[in-house]
Amino acid sequence: MLLSLDKYKELSFIVGNENIIIQMLETAPLPPFSDQIISFLNDLSKRIMGSGKEYSDVMTFGFWCRRSAILQEKSQYRDISKRLGRGIVFHSTPSNVPVNFAFSLAAGLLAGNTNIVRLPAKEFAQVEIICGAINELLEDNHRKLAPYICMLKYPPIVEITDIFSSICDSRVVWGGDGTIEEMRQSPLKARANEITFADRHSIAVINADEYLKANNKDRIAQDFYNDTYFSDQNACTAPRLIIWIGDKNDEAKSEFWHSIYLLVKDKYTLAPVQSVGKLHALYKIASQRNVNLEKGEDQLITRISVEQLDEDLMNFKYNSGFFLEYDAMALSEILPVCDERCQTLTYYGLSKEELEKFFIDYRPHGVDRAVPMGKSMDFNLVWDGYDLIRSLSRVISIT
Repeated sequence: MLLSLDKYKELSFIVGNENIIIQMLETAPLPPFSDQIISFLNDLSKRIMGSGKEYSDVMTFGFWCRRSAILQEKSQYRDISKRLGRGIVFHSTPSNVPVNFAFSLAAGLLAGNTNIVRLPAKEFAQVEIICGAINELLEDNHRKLAPYICMLKYPPIVEITDIFSSICDSRVVWGGDGTIEEMRQSPLKARANEITFADRHSIAVINADEYLKANNKDRIAQDFYNDTYFSDQNACTAPRLIIWIGDKNDEAKSEFWHSIYLLVKDKYTLAPVQSVGKLHALYKIASQRNVNLEKGEDQLITRISVEQLDEDLMNFKYNSGFFLEYDAMALSEILPVCDERCQTLTYYGLSKEELEKFFIDYRPHGVDRAVPMGKSMDFNLVWDGYDLIRSLSRVISIT
C-alpha cells in the first residue's frame, strides 16, 4: 500500500518512519501482556528513571511500567489467552499533558497492537527523554519491536489524519470535545473501533474534621499540589471544585489553604495572561450567581465560594489555581455535579465504605473513579470507564 506521506513536509517522525508504517500493515498482532512487550517496557523504565529524574511525571511513568507493576496489571485479566491485539492503533494525544502519550502507547502495546502515536505539538523535555530512550531500545536489544512503534508530529492537516484513520483498527483520541469533533472528520474502516476521552472535570471532597486531626499536613498539601497545580489544572483529573464536609470547615480551610499557598508560592509561576483569564472567569460566574471571592494573599490561589451545587456549575470552571468551593452537610449533596462529565473524585478523610454507599445509594451518571488525594493522575488500564486492554484487543472464540 502506497501511503505517500513524504509529500507532507509538515509531518515529522520522532520514532520510526514511513517504512515502519508500511511494515505495520503486515505485522501480526501480539497477545496481550506478551513477554517481549513487558521486557521492553521494563527496559524503558530503567532508562527513563535514570535520565528523567528532573521530571516527576517521567518518573511516574517509569515506575508504572516496571515489570513488577505490569505483571500486577496482568493479574487482573483472566482471559488474555483467548485474545489478540486488534492491529494498528492510531493515538491522538493531548497537547497539555506531556507524558499522556507514553501511557497511551503502553496501553496499545500491552493490548498487543502496533501503534502510530501523534505526539503533542508543543515542545516538552519529557517527550524528548521518553522518545530518545525508545529509539535507543529499538536500535539495541528490541529491534524486533520496531514495526510496533511509530511516533510523529504534524499540525491539524485533515489529509494526514485521513491516512492514519483509514489504516487503523482502533483510534484513541485524547484532548476533549473539539479534538474529537476534528478527528471524526476522518472516517475509519468499517470494523475499526474508537475510544474517545471527551472534556471532563473532577472534584475533591475533604472531611474538615479529619484534616484537622492529621499530623502530615505538609504531605497533604503536596498531594493536592500534584493533583492540581502540577498540570495547571489542565488535566481532566485535576479537581476544580472543592467540597468540604464536617463541623469545623472554616478552621480546616484556613489551615489547608495556608499550607497550599506556601507550597504554590515556592513552586508555581502565574503568568499575566493567566491572571487575566482568572479575573475573566471570576466576573463570568459572579454575573450569573451569588458567589463570594475568598480573600487571598494574591492571585496564586483564587477561591470562589458557591451557595449551591447544580448541573451547570462546572461550566464556570477555570484553571491556573481557580477553585470553586462548597460546604456540604452530607456527601449526598455532591450528586448534582456528578453527571457524565465528572471523571474523578479525589478525597481526604473519607472511608471507602462511605464512598461505596454513596455510589450504591445514588448511582450517579458520572464519576468513573474515586481515589485518595494525590493519586488523581495515577494511570490505570481502566480509564474514563474504558478497559483499554479489552477495548484494544479482540476475543478469539474456538468451539
